[in-house]
Amino acid sequence: MLWKKGRRSDNVVDARGESSGGGGGMRIGGKGLGLGGIVIIVAIGLLTGQDPMQILGQLTGQSTQQSAPASPQTHQAPPANDQQAEFVRSILGDTEDTWRAVFAQNGRQYKDPTLVLFSGQVNSACGYATSATGPFYCPADQQVYLDLDFFREMSQRFSAAGDFAQAYVIAHEVGHHVQTLLGVSAKVDAARKAGQRMEGNNGLLVRQELQADCLAGVWAYNAQNRLNWLEPGDIEEALNAANAIGDDRLQQQSRGRVVPDSFTHGTSAQRVHWFKTGFAQGQITQCDTFAAKSL
Repeated sequence: MLWKKGRRSDNVVDARGESSGGGGGMRIGGKGLGLGGIVIIVAIGLLTGQDPMQILGQLTGQSTQQSAPASPQTHQAPPANDQQAEFVRSILGDTEDTWRAVFAQNGRQYKDPTLVLFSGQVNSACGYATSATGPFYCPADQQVYLDLDFFREMSQRFSAAGDFAQAYVIAHEVGHHVQTLLGVSAKVDAARKAGQRMEGNNGLLVRQELQADCLAGVWAYNAQNRLNWLEPGDIEEALNAANAIGDDRLQQQSRGRVVPDSFTHGTSAQRVHWFKTGFAQGQITQCDTFAAKSL
């Protein structure tokens, strides 16, 4: 893949090497305030005539100011000599170009997401996550989170190597951002709150994930038409990655059996099918997995 042809995005921020560890309870000076500490503060309040809750509020307020992690938007961009980060910036930049054009064709305006590079662990508006979570998109802050070590795991654990396989992963997460802007994510969330079943081989989560795969294919089609940057074997890399992370294959590897009722992302064959569907014509209208009778 001739990824250096791509425009570099300015929306990649570098949170690697920062401490984003969590912890329960109120915190003072970096240490948790336990039950004993609360009792002492209450006693001080009673002796001095002060409201104990006011004391607690002042202390925890100071703690918040001292220990709250900086917003990802305040971080600097990755250094220019970081080739992995440059690759991410190139792919994200081209997803921006693609989706801006697609949205404009439909009379809409595309809002770029931010992609946060982290290492080990990270706090997002959707909660605390570790590298084991894998790349993810948080609709609450409209940010994609990526630990670059995942690409090494793709190659070693899933035998899904190649730069276009990595590009597919980024495009899939950006696909979830497109779903947020189109209102798809809100409808799925409303269905969840209404008690509808999410998991299962025909569940809403599977349909949502397969649509993101299809949207990744739409991006790949449009990007290729614009940049002609794919080389022989690139599409096979993406299909191999989609095949490697299907629910059925992952369950067979981890459990020794397949449990369709617990599917959340779709089978390997389904993920490959929907990526190819998006890539065939590059039309977002081909990606209505929610209306499809057969996935």
